[in-house]
Amino acid sequence: MTGSTKNASTIMVVLAFATVYIVWGSTYLAIQKAVHGFPPLLMGALRFLASGLLLLTWCKLKGEQVFVKTNVRDSAISGVLLLFVGNGIVIWVEQFMPTSMVAITLSSAPLWFIVLDKSKWKENFRSKSTIAGLIIGFAGIILLFGENINIAFSSGGNKAEIGGLALLCVGSIAWSAGSLYSKYHSHGGSVSVSAAWQMLAAGAAFVPLSLMRGEAQHLNWQGIPAESWLAIGYLITFGSILGFSAYVWLLQVRPATQVSTHAYVNPVVAVLLGILFADEHISWVQITGLAIILGSVLLINLVKYRSGSSEALVPPNETPLQKNIFIKNYKSDAI
Repeated sequence: MTGSTKNASTIMVVLAFATVYIVWGSTYLAIQKAVHGFPPLLMGALRFLASGLLLLTWCKLKGEQVFVKTNVRDSAISGVLLLFVGNGIVIWVEQFMPTSMVAITLSSAPLWFIVLDKSKWKENFRSKSTIAGLIIGFAGIILLFGENINIAFSSGGNKAEIGGLALLCVGSIAWSAGSLYSKYHSHGGSVSVSAAWQMLAAGAAFVPLSLMRGEAQHLNWQGIPAESWLAIGYLITFGSILGFSAYVWLLQVRPATQVSTHAYVNPVVAVLLGILFADEHISWVQITGLAIILGSVLLINLVKYRSGSSEALVPPNETPLQKNIFIKNYKSDAI
């Protein structure tokens, strides 16, 4: 790994970081554009089946072993939690919620990870910075939700947003649970193959629900705007394949603590793109809530960053490949 770091050119590292920062931050806006033309469940099915098949085909052409029963099973379970439930909720709520609000709400996901990782409770809750970070983070969530709740229950407020906020909390919990499952049920193998099966499992899970709602039957395919086709193409190629590949490569050549900074940058990118290209507005209260949540996540990881341990969240007896699988799942909120 050290040798790879030395051999990586500066320009390639910069381009890879820019890809992870901008592409994953931009997927929120791309999802919104896509659901303007495609029904949400059908869009999720098309996106993840296409990206999964493309990635799995690429892995097969490279000569990688793609059909290992235990890996397929565990990848399918984590993929359903991560991409079908977690990302599927994002797709659903972006029908009626602004991208900036969705991105800000999901910035609280690392807090749920700390709460749900029972095996690490003793270690985490003995840390003063972790406890302080959790308290501050939940205060930020309350501040963030409070304004929307007041607006929703006021005269003329959009009460659907309350349900959307609740769903996003469920999505954050599912994402954290899927990451933990992947962490403790990793058997090694190719990171790309694991991601491909995750995408295929999620795409397959969308299909029956989409059929039950009759989305494809009632869809006017000729009436889908070009913007939506471009958005789903962007999600397949850039969001689900290029962004992931850049991220995995960065994990090979740079410390994981540097790569993980995208978790703090993506919501900011999403908010800026929403304001610039979707005529969205964000209040100072929401900006404050975002800053508090991100600050709390930094505080929770303060000791880990200071210690310089690039895999502080992963058990030390795991192989580098297993660590890459876990870190990829934990940090990529909008593949």
